[in-house]
Amino acid sequence: MAVAIRLARGGSKKRPYYRVVVTDSRNSRDGRFIEKVGTYNPLLAKDSPERVKLDADRISHWLSVGAQPTDRVARFLDAAGLKERAARSNPNKGKPGEKATERAEERATKAAEAAEAAAAAAAAPAPAEEPAAEEPAAEEAPAAEATTEEVSAPTQPEPAEGSDEAAPAEGAEKAE
Repeated sequence: MAVAIRLARGGSKKRPYYRVVVTDSRNSRDGRFIEKVGTYNPLLAKDSPERVKLDADRISHWLSVGAQPTDRVARFLDAAGLKERAARSNPNKGKPGEKATERAEERATKAAEAAEAAAAAAAAPAPAEEPAAEEPAAEEAPAAEATTEEVSAPTQPEPAEGSDEAAPAEGAEKAE
């Protein structure tokens, strides 16, 4: 029989309260257990002595006969000095995934291209910009005159001679 020291959840909805129990590992989380060896109340402050209570004698007995604590219970036991928890080493934990790495490379490439284009634009066309700046000013004056002429022109297009649209317009004038 594989014996585990784990948490069994109690309490109401959104108000968790856990018992530290010794149980057969095949039993359900909140099901039958062999012995209750402590409690854990996550709602209390981290420095509160009431947050984690453990029966050290019974836990050391169960550890001596081969009971295996879960990761969370192993943290509690390490903090209480009952069992040394092995340090975990996962060097790839903080590294981004393959797709994120590809997106970062694409962003870096686009930023480098934009910086090169901006540097090339700032270096080469500096003398060419001055004459270009004078030309639009000269073009603006005729454009302003054209807009005033457009405003004075009739807003409705005149129909071409011999078209069907011209006949009703003439008939409307005759009726008046």
